[in-house]
Amino acid sequence: MSQKIVSFQEALDVIESFPEYQQQDLIEIIQNRLTEKRRETIAGNIREARKEYNRGDVRKGSVEDIMQEITK
Repeated sequence: MSQKIVSFQEALDVIESFPEYQQQDLIEIIQNRLTEKRRETIAGNIREARKEYNRGDVRKGSVEDIMQEITK
């Protein structure tokens, strides 16, 4: 199954041909999908941070402590 590649302008033209209520629905769907992608990214970052913490790869301290450590 091949997919046709559509330019950004072509996509906009198609969307603008939709009735206003469908355009609003599309905006809501896209916003929800972007929100979900951000959540997935954050969850992945949390999982990775927990793994690093469990391996002991995380150091605790203030910004001043870290700055002193990296400037040694």
